[in-house]
Amino acid sequence: MSAPPPAPKLPVSLLANPKLSSWVRFIGEGRVAISPGKVEIGQGIVTALAQIAADELDVEITRIEMIRASTAASPNEGVTSGSLSIQQSGRALRHACAEVRQRFLVAASERLGVDVALLGVEDGTISGPGNVRTSYWELSDAISLDHDATAGTVAKAAVARSVAGHSVQRVDIPDKVFARPRFIQDHALPGLVHGRVLRPGISRARLTTLDEAAARAVSGLIAIVRDGGFAGVVADSEAAAEVALKALRKGAAWSAGEPLPDEDDLAGFLRSQPVETTIIDTRTAAAAKAARTLRRQYTRPYIAHASIAPSCAMAQWDGDRVHVWTHSQGVYLLRADLAIVLKLPPDNIVVEHMEGAGCYGHNAADDVALDAVLLAKAAGGRPVRVQWSRHDEMAHAPFGAAMAIEIDADLDADNEIVGWRHAIWSNGHTARPGRAAQPALLAASEITNPYPRMISTNPPAANGGGADRNAVPLYDLPAWTITSHRLLTMPVRTSSLRTLGAQGNVFAIESMLDEIAGLRDEDSIAFRLRHLRDERAKDVIRAVARRAGWKPAKQTGVGYGFGFARYKNMGAYCAAIAEIEGADDIRVKRLTLAVDVGEAINPDGVINQIEGGAIQATSWVLKERVRFDRAHITSTSWTDYPILTFSEVPAVDVEIIQRPDIEPVGAGEAAHGPVTAAIANAVFDCLGVRIRDLPVTRDRIIAAMELAT
Repeated sequence: MSAPPPAPKLPVSLLANPKLSSWVRFIGEGRVAISPGKVEIGQGIVTALAQIAADELDVEITRIEMIRASTAASPNEGVTSGSLSIQQSGRALRHACAEVRQRFLVAASERLGVDVALLGVEDGTISGPGNVRTSYWELSDAISLDHDATAGTVAKAAVARSVAGHSVQRVDIPDKVFARPRFIQDHALPGLVHGRVLRPGISRARLTTLDEAAARAVSGLIAIVRDGGFAGVVADSEAAAEVALKALRKGAAWSAGEPLPDEDDLAGFLRSQPVETTIIDTRTAAAAKAARTLRRQYTRPYIAHASIAPSCAMAQWDGDRVHVWTHSQGVYLLRADLAIVLKLPPDNIVVEHMEGAGCYGHNAADDVALDAVLLAKAAGGRPVRVQWSRHDEMAHAPFGAAMAIEIDADLDADNEIVGWRHAIWSNGHTARPGRAAQPALLAASEITNPYPRMISTNPPAANGGGADRNAVPLYDLPAWTITSHRLLTMPVRTSSLRTLGAQGNVFAIESMLDEIAGLRDEDSIAFRLRHLRDERAKDVIRAVARRAGWKPAKQTGVGYGFGFARYKNMGAYCAAIAEIEGADDIRVKRLTLAVDVGEAINPDGVINQIEGGAIQATSWVLKERVRFDRAHITSTSWTDYPILTFSEVPAVDVEIIQRPDIEPVGAGEAAHGPVTAAIANAVFDCLGVRIRDLPVTRDRIIAAMELAT
């Protein structure tokens, strides 16, 4: 006797926020307000979510008004990260809209006296036989959506959807194209004043004394704020705030800081620190004789978020209540940390999201929000806008963690893999706010009664992991041991950067596999296909090989390389082929990618995300590296921290494998690891040397060539 089917369950985000009215409201004449808890950070999710809502409600997408996330009204969906927005918010919204539609159909049936099965909805108008009709808006006053969602609702089948699966114009683009103030950096509230914060030039130094006289003489100064080691100014203009801050800096004295690692021996530093060691995964097999073991070490440096606009926030006090405007990726999590620092009930704090100009993880958006809140206490109820400088952004915001990865591959006499050991040394990859009993915000470690700086941790493997993300091979290898060593010291502040540890791990795995394929004189794609059982994985690899014409005839000074991964081993599949030129410098000419995200809600949006990730990965691989001496972060400008320029951007060609009957997953972080590996493997194909330390610079290529001779 077969077991009964499992009881239906609500999507995770809807289970946490079951009130239908928190997701969907009918407003005005012919408008629908959709209020997700995820935020737009340039990835196009607001458009994809609007498509989902339009499909399930049977309304034109132009009727949809997407509401910015706010702790005052929006569902709490945690943080927008990990390429989970469509996966989590999309599923919840699809279910909620389907149930709202059904509730309105039942109500229309009662009002019109027509069986529900005979009613249809077209652009919000509900009609039936005999030309009877009503609409969502006519019924909205009579129907309460203050009800919890129920698990039995069935959304439309993929074939019945008319909006999802098609490319539509992104709803956020017109404002950006026509320079309307959509970004928080461009927004001005009535009565706005301006703040700046004083921070040390030396790592972890603390403010000891402060002569305020010169700053107090600045015209336009409203207040100087000092709370222990936290200090800043409030002025009636940005220019006055800058002048006052410069004067204040001249009167500041600082304690000695803490030494930074040796930038030129990051692997040695990472491997010498106290660590917490975790066995991530093991696989055993019958003993096979290893003829030899290849041991290779791969590293990546600390990487800056390098957001195009430095972080910005606004805050306004009203008695013991404060309203904060922020480009944080988690408004509820930020509110939790603010409540700890301010010793206020969370209900006294409203945190409202506004888009920021560039954000790829935990940059300084949350830090500057606390700065604004502390300075706004001295503004007499006026809103205060705090804008970090480029120097502050590049020196004090969290970085993506440096990584040292060692892989041992046991090979038999035919150079087949019989054993695999993968070990990672890295700081943790997340120190986001709202996840601990102590706040993770920078100013919280500077105030009179400071909180200790949080040592970054790693998300659990069930959520994709952190330093260990994508460290378990998707390939069918007979035996392996995957180990993560998380540092318990953190001289360089680290937290979530796009992909967390996946970029480093995919780079290492795919570089090692390429090297082994070369030892066997076997085509690198054929070698991988032979070690894969997952048919979807094989499909994206074959698709990219076909699209790129793998492998073109050898040309002097040109190289081709391949890389593949499934993000988090449970998200999007992505395969990449890089074509590079290796003359004076490495130049990536073309990137060809294939991707499988399940149902692609907005194919153009998926392509945009893959293109963006591929270009960002190219910048990481060729250029990006946080620089420092033993006391200072020194890469505090675009000159010292160069990123890929427009003239260096490769041509990017993306093929989507559309699978409308499979639940969608995110695309934002799928390309980084495969592209990194593809470029590194193309360098070897072009020049005959393996670069195992990122970024791939001319100096490293010359050093590798000298070592090889």
